This record gives sequence, C-alpha cells and structure tokens, in this order.
Amino acid sequence: MSMFLDTARIEVKAGKGGDGAVSFRREKYVPDGGPAGGDGGRGGDVIFIVDEGLRTLMDFRYNRHFKAKPGEKGMNKGMHGRGSEDLIVKVPQGTTVKEFETDKILVDLLAPGQTFTVAKGGRGGRGNIRFATPRNPAPEVAENGEPGEERTLVLELRVLADVGLVGFPSVGKSTLLSVISNARPKIGAYHFTTLVPNIGMVRVGDGDSFVVADMPGLIEGASQGIGLGTQFLRHIERTRVLLHVIDMSGMEGRDPYDDYVAINDELEGYNLRLMERPQIIVANKMDMPDAAENLAEFQAKLAANYDEFEDKPQVFPVSGVSRQGLQNLLEATNELLSETPEFPLYEDADFAGQDEEAYYGFDEGARDYEISREDDASWTLSGEKLEKLFMMTNLDHDDSVFKFARQLRGMGIDEDLRSRGARDGDIVRIGKFEFEFVD
Repeated sequence: MSMFLDTARIEVKAGKGGDGAVSFRREKYVPDGGPAGGDGGRGGDVIFIVDEGLRTLMDFRYNRHFKAKPGEKGMNKGMHGRGSEDLIVKVPQGTTVKEFETDKILVDLLAPGQTFTVAKGGRGGRGNIRFATPRNPAPEVAENGEPGEERTLVLELRVLADVGLVGFPSVGKSTLLSVISNARPKIGAYHFTTLVPNIGMVRVGDGDSFVVADMPGLIEGASQGIGLGTQFLRHIERTRVLLHVIDMSGMEGRDPYDDYVAINDELEGYNLRLMERPQIIVANKMDMPDAAENLAEFQAKLAANYDEFEDKPQVFPVSGVSRQGLQNLLEATNELLSETPEFPLYEDADFAGQDEEAYYGFDEGARDYEISREDDASWTLSGEKLEKLFMMTNLDHDDSVFKFARQLRGMGIDEDLRSRGARDGDIVRIGKFEFEFVD
C-alpha cells in the first residue's frame, strides 16, 4: 500500500554510432591502394543505477533530459572510431521505471547497485574496407552510424516521510512546509477522514533531499483513534526525525513550554515509540513582537528540565513568513537524518517493494515497414527498421544509394508497391527524402 507517490517524466537518448569512413590508401609505392575506411565507434548507452544515498526524485525535476555521447567517426588507414562512454544516471532504491506512451513497467529497481540499460547506443557504421569484394575491390560504400534509442520514461517512487512536523494546529506548520518544500508528491486517498496530509519534498544544498509530512490532528484525542486511522499513524511511525513546531509569539494566549510538554505527552500516548525519535525544536513566528522574550523563557524552562548529562534538543528560531533561519534548520535536519538509522517496524508488509517479477523489459520487435498512399498520389514508406536502414545510408555516395535500393528490394517493398498499383515515375517518400519508383 503506497501512501505517497513521487513521479518524474524524463527523456533519455542514447548516443548515435559513429559514421563509417570512405577512404583509399594513397601511398607512394602502392599504385592501386585498396579501401581503407574504418568503422565508426559505438554510441553510449543510458544506464540507471540504484544509489542508496538518494531518497526522492527531486533531481529529476531540475534535469529532465539525459543524452549519451555519440561514437567517433571511422578514420582512414582502416582505423576504427572510438566508442563512447555510457551515461550513468543514479536513481533512488525502489524506483519503478515505466514507458510513458504505454504505461508499461520496464523494471523495478529494488536492490542497491542494481543497473538497467534504458536506452541502447547505436552501433558504428561500417567503413568501405568492409564492402570490398572481388567484383568491386574499391567500393565507395560506407554506412552512417545507427541512431541511439530515444525514450520518454516515467519514474515512480513510493516515498515514506523522513521527517514529521508536530505541533498544535495554529503554530504555522502548513506555512513552514510550503516555504521549505517545492514539490508535492501525489497523495493516496485516506478512507477514514476528509483530511489530506500535507507532504513536501525538501531539497538541501547539493543533491540531498528528504520528505516531510505534516502530522495533523495529533491532538484532541487522536491517540485514542479519533480522526486519524491507523494507516496514517503507521506512516508517521516511519519518520526518523521530528520537527517540533512551537508558536513563540504566544498570540493564542498559551505558554510555549506548556504546548511543548502537551505534544510530547500526546506522542507518548500513541505507544508508537515516537519519543525515541530525535527532535529538533522549531521556534516559529520569531518575527512577532514578544517572541524573543518568550524564547528566552522557553530556553530557561527547557534547560531546567534536562540535567547536564542528557542530550537537550536543539532549538532553531525561525520565521516561516519571512523565511529567516530556515536554511540552518534544514541543514541541521539533513545532518540528523544522515546519522539516524531507520527504525525497524514489526508490520512492514505494506511498505515492501513491488513484486520483483514485475519486469517486462523493452519490446525488441521493431516493425519492418508500412506503406501508405498520400492525397497527391505519392507513396510514403515508414517503420522502425526501414527508417533505421535509411538513416544509416550515406547518400553522398552512389554505391551506398544502390545498396539501399537492394535492401528495399530484399525486404519485398518493390513487389508490395507494385501490387498496390505503383507505376513507373511515382514519387516515393521516406521522411523528407523523395525518389522515383522505377518499374
């Protein structure tokens, strides 16, 4: 049962293969130098790898295009072009990769270090050294490199909150969450309440990000099961760090320290072992008139209730409205998260990853070709295999063009066009390229 779904849509493009070369040996004492054009190098693949350090898909909101480099062109003297390096893209553990057009699951990346090639680089085109035959010892034929695969993918990650916001309803938790986070994952429907939990993704510094959940309705008897169902409570149980938000302005006529004690009593009442979580105290609304005075009083009471050997929670004075003090708070939270292990739970079944059998892979079966008749009586040829062959044909050399014509005949396209009524001189198109049908 996933609670929150973090999603990102990205474009991946593998590298094109390098073009093959057409060249001939030109050496002083070799009167009839043969072909010497080398093959092009392989284009780079795009490969996903699971990185345990990542917790959200935040990075993919800022960078949506991933393109591997093309292979080098073939060279003279029969030298091959160099193959390109693969592009490695790090994803969080538990990422599901889907094809955007079909919504089909390609792979569930569940194990640390697991890799999956999401787009294959094109092979290098063959140079003219490969096309020499006894009948044609000096061919002017070379292939262009094969295009790299291009795909639009959807990444999905079932996220669990790392950080929980606790505090009375009016302390400014929602405001705080809205200013520190800039991503809202999709949130599952809760059947037990009209309440939609507030969830945000927070990005800190270079590449670190974490998930924050407001824990609404903890007060007013929630621990007795009123208002919130056990599903959401179980989710709260997963949090590793609690941010305890306190209204330091005292505007509601309540004492900030009494609020702090009341919330902690409530947390203990859950019997969710939430009091074992490290807490950071967020002294909010510090832009209000009496806040500084109230904070000094709060600090004194806090100190009086902890002896010198106990770890006192850190207190960060902030203002959600003017955003002062937030950066320090986020950095401290991130640091505390990195050193706080996940708490083992007894009932983890609902949060288990998806069934590992859900890997379907990519469809390898490319269509050979399709023929359609246009309004102007011309013909259009399309299809993955045909278009790939065309893109790999070097149109600068007649030999290459003749070779392509033979390939079309071999696929049965000439015969097919004839049977559909194509006549001598009809225009046939592949993409933007036009040629005449010769019967």
